[in-house]
Amino acid sequence: MAKTKELSKDTRKSIVDLHQTGKSESTIGKQLGVKKSTVGAIIRKWKTYKTTDNLPRSGAPRKISSRGVKMIMRTVSKAPRTTRGDLVNDLQRAGTKVTKVTISNTLQRQGIKSRSARRVPLLKPVHVQARLKFAREHMDDTAEDWENVMWSDETKVELFGINSTRRVWRKKNTELHPKNTIPTVKHGGGNIMLWGCFSAKGTGRLIRVKDRMNGAMYREIL
Repeated sequence: MAKTKELSKDTRKSIVDLHQTGKSESTIGKQLGVKKSTVGAIIRKWKTYKTTDNLPRSGAPRKISSRGVKMIMRTVSKAPRTTRGDLVNDLQRAGTKVTKVTISNTLQRQGIKSRSARRVPLLKPVHVQARLKFAREHMDDTAEDWENVMWSDETKVELFGINSTRRVWRKKNTELHPKNTIPTVKHGGGNIMLWGCFSAKGTGRLIRVKDRMNGAMYREIL
């Protein structure tokens, strides 16, 4: 975002003088044509440091203002797959010219890094509710109960090319949030389907599924 014009020393002194006469921040702002929030910041600075002059800064000032940072955070929160180039263009339209490196550094200071998106099964709300219901029903099952359970699943292995890696902006330990994942489905060409299982006694055989899985094929594999 474009940097706002800095208040003159006379204006800042007038704000403090009017405050000492008992006038409110809102009244001072209207009288001097300054935002109420700016008036409040000047008064708080004066109360803390007994001065309204600019304090020494450590290093160069940030190129992106606090408003710009909030805009970036809103964007990547709504669309984690937004690229650095998109964010650079958004800021440039708002009047701030920065590089992609500046974007990365700004997001990292907010605890967000660019990470590879996890691939997860494409689950509809009904699937989520069914899994949650199953988990709640079996919360108190004993170890002996689980010894009688066998877990199985299928997976697709690509034969031609590789699946391109997609990156998302996210915080640590949020890799499985729906916004930060890439849904996958188990169909398509140029691949083979494999079925496997495991239980408390160990892993089972790896079976290639040549046709569409159905109940009869499932029983035959078992």
